[in-house]
This record gives sequence, structure tokens and C-alpha cells, in this order.
Amino acid sequence: MTIREAQDTVDQWIRTIGVRYFNELTNMAMLTEEVGEVARIIARRYGEQSEKESDKHKDLGDEMADVLWVLMCLANQTGVDLTEAFQKNLEKKTSRDLNRHRDNEKLS
Repeated sequence: MTIREAQDTVDQWIRTIGVRYFNELTNMAMLTEEVGEVARIIARRYGEQSEKESDKHKDLGDEMADVLWVLMCLANQTGVDLTEAFQKNLEKKTSRDLNRHRDNEKLS
């Protein structure tokens, strides 16, 4: 599935099953909440915090997909084509950082 197809799938789901989009501010709050859930898993599973028993069953991929879902909702609501935005962002990073990381002694 392409990013465009995923955005269209989210839009179709929202319009048929979800009834309507939550407003942009609600979705922004939901995005923050979902990112927090990803952060919790990463911090406890891969960081220095110990993982609580209640966190051990949580699916990192599912939580990341929740982040992607809400991000696509916001993109659809605000008219952002994520395929185009991602391509422009990659070009910007490539141009800006062409040698930056390679020349960084901290990364050697």
C-alpha cells in the first residue's frame, strides 16, 4: 500500500465507519497521546526503565500504526498529501545533510 492509498483508506474508513473526523485539535491531542504510548514502550523495553508487567503485552507495531493513523487523519483534514510532503522532506534532508553525517566524527 502506498502512502496515498493509505490516506485514501483512512478517509474512506472515517466516512463510512467512523461517521466523521474528530476536529483537528482533538486529533492533535490524540496524536500526542499515541506518540506517548510509543514512547512508553520504547523507554521501558529498550531504555533504562524497567518494563512493567502490564506493558509487556503491548504491541509496538500496533502503537506505531495508531500514530500513523491519526497523522493521516490530520493530513486528510488539512489537505496535506503525505507522499508529496515526504518526497520534499527527503530532498531537503538529502541536500542539507549530504556530507553532514558522514563527516561527523561522533558517528564514526
